[in-house]
Amino acid sequence: MLVLSRHRDESIIIGDDIVITVVDIRGDKVRLGIAAPIEISVHRQEVYEAIQRENRQASRLEPQEARQVEAVRGPIRRDFKRNHLEA
Repeated sequence: MLVLSRHRDESIIIGDDIVITVVDIRGDKVRLGIAAPIEISVHRQEVYEAIQRENRQASRLEPQEARQVEAVRGPIRRDFKRNHLEA
């Protein structure tokens, strides 16, 4: 793992098109701003892990079970808008 030190308003560049900026530091919490192309997913680790669990669970559903879930929860919404910053 590469470990870098940054102050507020300083950035790290990943590749040619991902910029991570330290937006704020309060106590032991750091707020990061992430600028990345829309086709690159950016999630907090716990959100990413939850998505992976849901995907694994969904891949094991039989078609009839999937229809039952959709009947209860409604059709799957595909919303590609994303927040610029996750708290």
